Amino acid sequence: MTNQSQTPNFYIRDLPIYGDLVLAPMDGYSDWPFRSICRELGSALSYTEFIKAEIILSKSKQPAKRAFFKEEERPLAIQIYGEDPELLLQAALKMQEFNPDVIDLNMGCPAKTIADRGAGVGMMPSPLRIARAFRKLVKHLRVPVTGKIRIGWEKNKNYKLIARIIEEEGGSLVAIHGRTKEQRYAGHADWDVIADVKSLVKIPVIGSGDVKTVADIERMKAHTNADAVMIGRGAISNPWIFSRLDREQVPPELVKETIRKHLARSVEFYGDEDGSRLFRKNAVQYVMMNHLTRDERKEILKARPSAEFLELLERIYDSPMMTEL
Repeated sequence: MTNQSQTPNFYIRDLPIYGDLVLAPMDGYSDWPFRSICRELGSALSYTEFIKAEIILSKSKQPAKRAFFKEEERPLAIQIYGEDPELLLQAALKMQEFNPDVIDLNMGCPAKTIADRGAGVGMMPSPLRIARAFRKLVKHLRVPVTGKIRIGWEKNKNYKLIARIIEEEGGSLVAIHGRTKEQRYAGHADWDVIADVKSLVKIPVIGSGDVKTVADIERMKAHTNADAVMIGRGAISNPWIFSRLDREQVPPELVKETIRKHLARSVEFYGDEDGSRLFRKNAVQYVMMNHLTRDERKEILKARPSAEFLELLERIYDSPMMTEL
């Protein structure tokens, strides 16, 4: 974990952050088992999967599950989303009871079911609504409030305005993904916009988009001067990137060790049946499916108890093709 004697890379208000790499919040991936693995490997800050304000205010058990963390995972940000400033405040106050270090407002999700209803990146065309939301959150929460945004929409790339609003209304950090709503995750991320935001505001800036290798980390930092680099899809198959290792540098024994640890935590968190089932999507990434035979792929994707999966893993890693990797 982090060495508290070293100098913080930056502060989120008065919260010191030790490190310059951060796991992105990803729906379906940034649960406690995966977050905790990435944190141990060097991610400096954990974000939960985002949680809808209305669900937080309902009797659903989902918010408590998504907000779960252990003390050694700190610092931790709970990410929420919604379109109504008052509902966002009530939801944030409720999530603050879980004692996170930060509350983050998602204004970047491009999914149609979210953005087209005015939440996620759907908030960005409504700067006054964002201003009201941050004003309320900053006034009533005891923890720092941060925001995650995109460039904007193709017809309204207002990221500079939104970044200024976040800062002026008391936000403590802005993370920006260098794509528009319409791009989703296609095409290339525009790192120039991250540099624009960094030069515009005094609060810390985290840059996101197209970071897949250790070289990409250094290129983004040099290009944007961002305080930290956020890694999403590039970390799913290579959580070791937070230790500044490219995937081909990771020895098979370390991969196996991480798989065992991740599967054990998934079972601890979800129970054996759900934990094993939900872990399959991670297993597919860890073992680099393109290196497996068709039969091995089918075996990996089959539902099976966790103990059986570990036995299968040993057989796959003992195969001649995998030992050559």
